[in-house]
Parts: sequence; structure tokens; C-alpha cells
Amino acid sequence: MALQTSGQISLANIAAEFGGSAPHSLSEYYGSDTVPSSGAISISNFYGTSNALFTVATGGTVTTSGNYKTHTFTGSGTFSVSVLGNAGGGGSSVEYLVVAGGAVGGGPGGGGGGAGGYRTATGLTISATSYSVTVGGGAGGGGGTWNTLGGNGGSSTFHTITSTGGGGGGGSHATAGNSGGSGGGGGTTGGGGAGTSGQGNNGGAGGTNYTGGGGGGKGSSGGVGPCGAGGSGSSSGPTSTTRSSGGKGGGDRGCTSGSATGAANSGDGGAGGNGYGSGGKSGGSGVVIIKYQYQ
Repeated sequence: MALQTSGQISLANIAAEFGGSAPHSLSEYYGSDTVPSSGAISISNFYGTSNALFTVATGGTVTTSGNYKTHTFTGSGTFSVSVLGNAGGGGSSVEYLVVAGGAVGGGPGGGGGGAGGYRTATGLTISATSYSVTVGGGAGGGGGTWNTLGGNGGSSTFHTITSTGGGGGGGSHATAGNSGGSGGGGGTTGGGGAGTSGQGNNGGAGGTNYTGGGGGGKGSSGGVGPCGAGGSGSSSGPTSTTRSSGGKGGGDRGCTSGSATGAANSGDGGAGGNGYGSGGKSGGSGVVIIKYQYQ
């Protein structure tokens, strides 16, 4: 168990954590965890240090590959760290992917739903504590009445990281797409919604004659209508699966492929509705993935 991060620490506390032979001295522990390997050291150099080489944690669905362990959360839960790795082993940081829920496409002739925000990086410092994980839901399918604006997806969170839900697709009558992680496509002649910097891209503007723009994705902006293509997704981070693609713009004038619903845990936006009475399609729910060295 790691030594405390403040207050009084004794040489006996240090010896209990790191071992060694009596009589003990601070110089016996040069290079332990983050302690300097030479020069002057003091008790304060041992705050938060640990003799544990690798992190031990629970939560989500756990898989291993080589020296790394991955925790996948397809629903909300808790990532609990019981032992924190030290600098001589796996360290005290993780790689993460936080994907929010995708949005609904707009009603008949509406824009495609924007993809859920997509954030990934390495080197996120953790502590020996429990972290709440929230996985945003994909927004449910929109109604088939004219000018129905699609709903936004739910946001996902882990640690200090929040990914914003995708923006809903604009309705059929000159309705702009909503802003979100990626913006929703505009309805007929409506503007595309804005994406969030670092998470996604803008939705495409709607076309004429009841045709929508595509929802934005992590990899690119949505296409301009008529029948705008959804923005591309991404597979960067601790995964090889492409996620956070935008939904295709729907339409009443020759659009044929605005029918896709976002898959579970994809963060994809749903397509805009096609034809009279056709509602926008549902967005896919998000996912949170955490990866670290465990041996």
C-alpha cells in the first residue's frame, strides 16, 4: 500500500513499505519508486511512494493482451484502484477512450445525427481510489412528423474527462442541427450544428427539397445535402474498432440510405428520416475503455 501523501512519515513506515535491513537509513532507498537515485533526499521524497510495481484495479469487463489489461464499460459503473503501480513498473497512469452517445437524426427529410464526442489519450494520472464511470446513452428515434428535431446523445465521463453527446439532426423545414460532441446535420437549407473542439466535427448543411446534411463524426465533418454523408469515425486509442461516425442525412427526394441506426456502444449518430412519416433513427450508446500495464 502506498505511503501517505502528506503529514508525518517515519523511517519505520518507509522500511515497512520497502523492506531492507536494520539499521535503516534513507540512502538505503535510493531509486525506490520516484525517490532520486543519488544526492540529498529527505522524508518528503517518500510521500505517495509505493513498493508495488503494477496497478491493480477492478470494474467493467476486463481483458488482457500481453502485459496490458483493458477495462471496458458498456454501461455506467466504477473503476476501483486498490494498488497503484510505481515508477519502476507500470507507473500510475492509464490510457483511456471516452465516447459519448450518438444523436438522433431529424424527422422526414432531416439531417443526420451527430456522433458522440470522442476523447482519447495516454498518461492520465490515477490514484488508489474509486472513479465513477458514466456511459452516455444514444438518443432514441425521432417521430415521423414534419420538422422533428433529433435529440442529443448522452455525455460519458471518467476521472476528469467528459465527452459530450452528439447533436441532434435538424428537422425538415430549414431547421439547423444541434451542437454537440459532433454537430447534427441541418434539415432543408438549415445549417449544420457545431462540433466540440477535440471531440468531433461540425454537421453538414441541409440541401433543398426536404433533404438533410450528414451528421459530423470524429474523423470528419458531415457532408452537405442533399442526402449528405455522415462524417467518418475514428479507431485511435486503446481499440481497433471504429466509433463516433455521423449519421447520413435523410430526404424525401431520392435519398435511399438514410436508414442506419447507431449500434450499441458505437457512439454513432442515427440517420435522418426518409420519406413522408419516416422518423430519424436512434444514435448508438457510448463506451469507456481504460488500459494500463499490469505485469
